[in-house]
Amino acid sequence: METTRAQHSLTPLYVSAALLCAGASMHASAQTSVTLYGVVDNAFAYSSNQGGHSNTYINSGALLASKFGLYGTEDLGGGNLALFRLESGFNADTGQQSQAGFLFNRQAYVGLNNKNYGQVTLGRQYTPYFQYVASLGPTNVLTGATGAHPGDVDALDTTLRFNNSITYTSPVFGGLQAGVQYGFGEQAGSISHGSSVSAALRYDYQAFSWGAGYTRLKNVSNGATAGNFSNVGTFANNSPVNAGYASADTAQLIATAARYTFGKVMVGLNYSNVQYKPGATSLFTQSATFNTVGAIATYAATPALTLAFGYSYTAEKARNGITSPAKYNQFSMEQLYSLSKRTAFYAIEAYQRASGQTLRASGAGTSMVDAVASVGDSQNGTPSNGRSQFVGMVGIRHSF
Repeated sequence: METTRAQHSLTPLYVSAALLCAGASMHASAQTSVTLYGVVDNAFAYSSNQGGHSNTYINSGALLASKFGLYGTEDLGGGNLALFRLESGFNADTGQQSQAGFLFNRQAYVGLNNKNYGQVTLGRQYTPYFQYVASLGPTNVLTGATGAHPGDVDALDTTLRFNNSITYTSPVFGGLQAGVQYGFGEQAGSISHGSSVSAALRYDYQAFSWGAGYTRLKNVSNGATAGNFSNVGTFANNSPVNAGYASADTAQLIATAARYTFGKVMVGLNYSNVQYKPGATSLFTQSATFNTVGAIATYAATPALTLAFGYSYTAEKARNGITSPAKYNQFSMEQLYSLSKRTAFYAIEAYQRASGQTLRASGAGTSMVDAVASVGDSQNGTPSNGRSQFVGMVGIRHSF
């Protein structure tokens, strides 16, 4: 689902760790389980406008992020379980790491689970906000590449993880489950700078599911222009949709999503509210707000063929001298044909139209610029230089 294209190759350590851990799984006892899993995904891609020019290229992870991981458990008895997960992303088109400087960039955590009291984990983890809301949102059925809300402004794709975090996940009570998470900023002299908080809940009843979540990120330097929310890395500065607010002191994300399945059809609605709040050294003075509403639907045309559709509307509020704030309309589609439980062909398409104005990227002054189109989150680093952008991809995904 993520489409960041790194420039650093796999290290020997990267390969060695995977081989050692995979070998260890063969010696697991009856009470211990270690599973090696992963996805390899490549697509032929076309973008109508990347900085003023069309482009054709091979894209890794268009449907699902190319990755491999290790998940292990040990039965401690009495309903207690020890567990760990190590997961690393890579670009299947080049063989490079998907995020430089991270051996296990996607997830790395260890913890304990009790069937009556829930689970506690520590490490680099997805947020409860993502786990309970995004699973019901657009990226779950339309992929983040072309289905995420513009620039993944509300982090409902897998672009947001907490480092140095502790997470509690409750058991399921009558279809309801909750999770809370705190990420330590680890900044000497301040417990809040660089910290993060997330909480969410989900309810499932027969064919209906609903989730709601909250996330707050605190800038490491109380308004640094780099947008350095240290325990999640850089945030809000890799897309023209929200790059003008990377100097925010605090980012706050609230989202809710629901879906209902009847027969071969699933329909869903989602809403998010994202606020960037300035600090003493921020390059903007008033809180910036983005509201997004979206709708999704899937249809199981045959046992092998599934069709998905989505629409989202994102609107920025008129603040910081902006009188005609940015608006983004995005239409997305997906066609998935399963050859087996593990292998599938797919095609994804999206068109986005932008209007209005937003702030220029932080560090480049505070003047206003015309909003430009940036489909999903696959075009974060390669947006259109105009108001519209079309992206289409055809690929193959294999899971193991």
